[in-house]
Amino acid sequence: MNKLKILVLLSLLVIAFLLDVAFGSVHIPVKEVIRVLFTPYASNESWIYIIEKIRLPKALTAIIVGCGLSVSGLQMQTIFRNPLAGPSVLGITAGASLGVALVMFSVGSLTSLYTIRELGLSGSWLIIIASSLGAALIMLVIVSISSSLKDNVIVLIVGVMIGNITLSLISIWQYFSSPELIKDYLIWTFGSLGGVTGNQLLILAIVVSLGLVISFLSSKMLDALLLGDNYARSMGLTVKRARLVIVLSTSILAGGITAFCGPIAFIGIAVPHLARALFNTSNHRVLIPACCLIGTVLMLTCDIVAQLPGSQTVLPINVITALIGSPVVIWIIAGPRKLRGF
Repeated sequence: MNKLKILVLLSLLVIAFLLDVAFGSVHIPVKEVIRVLFTPYASNESWIYIIEKIRLPKALTAIIVGCGLSVSGLQMQTIFRNPLAGPSVLGITAGASLGVALVMFSVGSLTSLYTIRELGLSGSWLIIIASSLGAALIMLVIVSISSSLKDNVIVLIVGVMIGNITLSLISIWQYFSSPELIKDYLIWTFGSLGGVTGNQLLILAIVVSLGLVISFLSSKMLDALLLGDNYARSMGLTVKRARLVIVLSTSILAGGITAFCGPIAFIGIAVPHLARALFNTSNHRVLIPACCLIGTVLMLTCDIVAQLPGSQTVLPINVITALIGSPVVIWIIAGPRKLRGF
């Protein structure tokens, strides 16, 4: 039965991928998309450029983001045994935002979004490095605190508080910044799948792949931690070491994606619950691939909706993920039955 579900998800993935590449301000027939993907020819020369340089990298980014955020959310819900845990709970997203704010607000117009784009790859790396360092700083703080705490719920609360403190610092900084810089920063916070191309896409794929490999190799640890620390210890698991490995994997996934694409909310919270409901299991060797498939289909669907097919308008991706993810969170809180695995 699970094989059939996986085949259905793979089919949906292919369909969503083709539609995401086909839809936009310039509609391209699906058969032409397939022709460009497998041959260097198309009925219209401009379609080749649009697909290869704009839409294909964006669709591949959606796949990578969907996988990374979904699995990082699954790990956080497991390690804290809390259905509302997600990548942003640890403050990783807030830390990345602080890094970007440091660049945009500290030097003024020299590091405005327009200037960074004009600098090309070097300018993009300026934002990426700042975002990654901010995420790594918060990660180190959380790891240090978690090493002295035994209660996962307390660690979760501490993560929320550190995230709130970080966002408060950013808000204060915004208050004393010029309106132009605030606008540039807000554009980044909306999240985007369209700004990752070339070498950046390759690096993002490598970073997320590394995080996913660590996640899958940690499946047995995740299964043990889901049943409680005492059970995990009885199975011979070193709980502190396991937490460190899982937090490291989550930081790589969520921090790397935030650095390249901006903060993208709700996917990390919603998708793990959809995977559990669909596959009716708490086995992480099943849930991790399931989260990758569902998260990918969901991100591609969100990107299709954000394009507003037939329109020149492109909505921020965070607006669409919130519209889809929020009902799932409401279902988690108000659902009539206890969610499996918690």
